[in-house]
Amino acid sequence: MPEWSAYVAPGLFVALLLAAALSDGFRRRIPNWVVLGLIGLYVVIAVLGIAPTGPWPALGAALIAFPITYGLYHFGILGAGDTKLFTAVALFAGLNWLMPLALFTALFGGLFAIGFLIARPRRVMRGLTSAGRAEGASSGIPYGIPIALGAACVCLLNGFLNFTA
Repeated sequence: MPEWSAYVAPGLFVALLLAAALSDGFRRRIPNWVVLGLIGLYVVIAVLGIAPTGPWPALGAALIAFPITYGLYHFGILGAGDTKLFTAVALFAGLNWLMPLALFTALFGGLFAIGFLIARPRRVMRGLTSAGRAEGASSGIPYGIPIALGAACVCLLNGFLNFTA
């Protein structure tokens, strides 16, 4: 493999995660192009043989992640973009790193929630009421940020974000 591939693929991965986190943080939306970009990036690096996980473990991880995160979406815990983002980054985690991805995401989500509670206690408490939940997505926590952080941690640990030739 060319030496540049050690930088380009991880750099694109980080750029897409950053785009998802910033968009979710500011606009409360994760654009479909980011999710499709992550899926496309995984397909390209799998074909090139530089993916952090094989195609079958990656597909297995995505097939496990989607119904679980869709269930969380169905019950109003996650947004649709969060579901798609977690499923896309599950490709990079594979079956071996899917549980650490979920744990890192939950850890960062919990820290993010505590930060929200400290910074905006009235807004958080209002979100716990039925009237607050009826106000819509802008009252919730943008979970794309913890998902992006969890994905970055897992890909640092599995060696994908090594940035060495």
